[in-house]
Amino acid sequence: MPKKAFRFKRFYLASLDEVTITRDGDTATIRYIKDNVMTHCLKLGPVIEAMTDQDILDEHNAHIRAAGELAHEYRNKPLTEIPLNRPQVEYFDKGHYWVPRADVLRCIVTSDLDTSETAIIIDDLKFSLEEFGKMLSTREGWGMRIAFVEEDELHEQPKIAIQE
Repeated sequence: MPKKAFRFKRFYLASLDEVTITRDGDTATIRYIKDNVMTHCLKLGPVIEAMTDQDILDEHNAHIRAAGELAHEYRNKPLTEIPLNRPQVEYFDKGHYWVPRADVLRCIVTSDLDTSETAIIIDDLKFSLEEFGKMLSTREGWGMRIAFVEEDELHEQPKIAIQE
């Protein structure tokens, strides 16, 4: 049975009295004092040793501003879909997982014959639900719509009727 979803609020521009900042090696962790706000881990490198809490917070706020600008640009352009017969996903070596190359993924729901577990096929590659979930986690914080269509209609935009 699914559990009720708990969603953190996205982090926001903050002042020093709204957060606590801790350091671990070259990474700063910014925790909001308010409940239910996401924690932000910011890898700064060796320069962290010379940074004050305010410097770290300024860097954190700069990231939030940049993300806001990107989101604004993103809203004003069409979603990208990779053409048929071109790879929709690529392997990210540093993270050891697959990532989508665009905003739209065409995929097929199937099962693994060896384990009977549900699997997802993208570009003739079969992903376990765990692997597919890891791929989706690269878009954490974004929304997603799923439309189930016939396998041979994956490349077409379906007609959608709003009804119950």
